[in-house]
Amino acid sequence: MKELIFKDDIYKMNWIEGETEWGTVKCSDGISVKTESERSGDIITERYIFTNTTDKYIFTDLDSISIYTPFNDDYTDSKTCITNRCHTHLFCGNDISYVMALRMGGEAPHLGLVLTRGSIGGYSVERDTRRMSNDRGDFILHPSPQVMAPGCSFEIEWKLFSHCGKIDFYDRAKKLCDRFIDVKAHRYTVFGDEKIKISIEPVFDFETGDVNITCNGKTVAHKMTDKKIFIEENAERYGIARYDIDICGVKTFCNIYCLPSAEELAEKRCMFIAEKQQFNDPGSMLCGAYLAYDNEEGHIHYSSQYDRNGGRERVGMAQLVAEYLKDHRNDKLEESLKKYVEYIERELVDVNTGEVFNDCGRDDSYERLYNYPWYSLFYLNLYDLHGDIYFLNVALNILKEFYNRGGARFYAIKIPARLICEALEKENMIDELDEIKKHFIEHCAYIMENGLCSPAHEVNYEQSITAPAAELLLQMYFITGEKVYLKGAEKQLAALELFNGLQPDCRLYETAIRHWDGYWFGKRRMYGDTFPHYWSALTAEVYALYGEAVNSDEYREKAEHAYRGVMPLFMADGTASCAYVFPHRVNGVRAGFYDEYANDQDWGLYFMLKHIKG
Repeated sequence: MKELIFKDDIYKMNWIEGETEWGTVKCSDGISVKTESERSGDIITERYIFTNTTDKYIFTDLDSISIYTPFNDDYTDSKTCITNRCHTHLFCGNDISYVMALRMGGEAPHLGLVLTRGSIGGYSVERDTRRMSNDRGDFILHPSPQVMAPGCSFEIEWKLFSHCGKIDFYDRAKKLCDRFIDVKAHRYTVFGDEKIKISIEPVFDFETGDVNITCNGKTVAHKMTDKKIFIEENAERYGIARYDIDICGVKTFCNIYCLPSAEELAEKRCMFIAEKQQFNDPGSMLCGAYLAYDNEEGHIHYSSQYDRNGGRERVGMAQLVAEYLKDHRNDKLEESLKKYVEYIERELVDVNTGEVFNDCGRDDSYERLYNYPWYSLFYLNLYDLHGDIYFLNVALNILKEFYNRGGARFYAIKIPARLICEALEKENMIDELDEIKKHFIEHCAYIMENGLCSPAHEVNYEQSITAPAAELLLQMYFITGEKVYLKGAEKQLAALELFNGLQPDCRLYETAIRHWDGYWFGKRRMYGDTFPHYWSALTAEVYALYGEAVNSDEYREKAEHAYRGVMPLFMADGTASCAYVFPHRVNGVRAGFYDEYANDQDWGLYFMLKHIKG
């Protein structure tokens, strides 16, 4: 199949465009495939029948069979993306597997796939690396491992269908798949003594004896009410709690991530940063810097190359330490943070002009506007921590320089507009407040003029372009009370939500699609879906702000899930990873791993800690 265009789609979007044709199958030796397809309106049923053609048993694994399903998910430019590209949310949940593809601009019809026969155990991607961060790749679905007797066959069958959005997708999937099991968790990441709570609702009839649930191999007690199954229990250990669900022979799973309390986790993480990720050689210009750490080899790492250097996103470590110290006295962390401030004022920030350099040695050979709001926010955190107006003035100088350099036409991440306006008002710095507000007003006017057609940044179109747009507009609504900013933010929010899926997995639920960060920030330099990545929490920040703006419990709950969705990057002992590269394989190379570098992920824990404190 070379194209799939819905007859009522005014944009005539082809939902299955890729480098390899939809339905292409690659099998190990000795396995043949027969394909069948039938269409009824906008519903397409496809079958793949695999047969062992040898006189020996064949034991397959995920690499044995590949079915190409190239959903049209890449980034050309925002104008094209919002009408003719889709976000692809996959759940390879064995017998309960599906794909929810959403047009990036949100306008129906959208495309769905639900498995109706067989089992899918994982997916891979093949990417055009020449397009770097702008191609998510062709998706490849892998049937779950099978034992194939000589001459015997098994089938994979699914239905492709149109739908109107997230709720409608699940409603239609349940109607089209007579074995569907709807699995939901109250929280996909649990802290401390929080209970694990899971609800399971099959669409088919079953009896008590038909239910078998285990967690990490151990039988799990459950209750039944009105043909629904409920689990409520304490976490037995930290890390992934995998709940394997078998009802009438239909098998799927749900993944929960278990951690100590957020404050205990933050303390261990901050101590790890201070003890192992701060460089302390007094003879080096890097003295005091927070740097990446190689968990595999057990040493600190620096490179002047972009995302491994002594500046940029690594200020997230300092944000976390400063946030933790606001409520906890710790001499070692206070001394560590003091050294870091000395480092950045010597090497990265001109406190008088507000210039923020890209790397130590005041190296600005690569000018990067993203750096400015991050360091402004850091100085605002220092102002909040110490109560010294010096830090507020530096934060203001940095933001003014950001706008002097054209920041009003740049969708920077985490511009602290509301924080600095509140701080300037508190200090009665009215002239300075009026000056910076003019910059924010100009910036918001540019964003609203663009609408969803945002300019390309380091990626042509991505979640961390849309989220900053929505967040700045929401901040301006709080600063001014003018509803024009709220309405502008709502347009951005509608597009932003589409990046997030609802699969019953701690790495996927309300986690934004990102698929390049492992390459830029990781040790293995591998492209591919990064679920989770800490910038997914930018969506949580927007959800939380919007929930506050319109007093919405729905968005407060979405924010809670999205904040927690980043937490699988952190381990209970204080170690961390910059990205989890999720697919089974990327361009044929085995993935499904935590990258060995602890690098810039501490922004995620900073957001979580700040959120918990309110």
